Amino acid sequence: MGATAIGITFNEMMSGGVAMAETDPVRGHANPQAAVLQMFNTITIDDVDRFIAEPNHAGSIQGHINWAPFGANITAPTGVFNLFSPTGDPTLKLMVYELAIEHAGKPYYLAGHKNVKAHPIIDMWKDTTTLYTQLFEGRDKSGPVAAAGIVSLSPIELLKMTSTFRALHAPSLEAGAAAVAKFGRFFLGELWDTYVSKAAV
Repeated sequence: MGATAIGITFNEMMSGGVAMAETDPVRGHANPQAAVLQMFNTITIDDVDRFIAEPNHAGSIQGHINWAPFGANITAPTGVFNLFSPTGDPTLKLMVYELAIEHAGKPYYLAGHKNVKAHPIIDMWKDTTTLYTQLFEGRDKSGPVAAAGIVSLSPIELLKMTSTFRALHAPSLEAGAAAVAKFGRFFLGELWDTYVSKAAV
């Protein structure tokens, strides 16, 4: 039998203004009626090597949200997570976060993306922490948009997130640390490719 694949998991919390009856994230975030949405995610990558090798860099995600219009601890047992997913634009990759939730017996789909684009490096923090978010009626993004806004990762939450990284299925502490480090090198390499290599062209 082959060696068991080593994975990683980590937690991330983002928050920001999301307004009902808005379809555009920027307008929704600026709406005085926007309510703060907190998005708590647990991201799992079952096989770090496969995750890095596959073009869409897909993992799994689950979590819950707090948002006044819907209430607290709205659970999301399933969702979609992609890191540096390619688009038709060679200078643009997406970080994708999508959660399937329910409220008052109805399904909703919270879908957001971060635009990792070939910008000057000064824009890297904003690009990689700003999630443009829409809430769709139904079980996917085909339904009407019920709300929109922007949630983001704060510096404090980034520090908290880094402390939650841990390896899965590692045969030793050394192997687990190597898997986490490999993910870190991949992440930094993608940022270098976007904000240094491509931005300089």
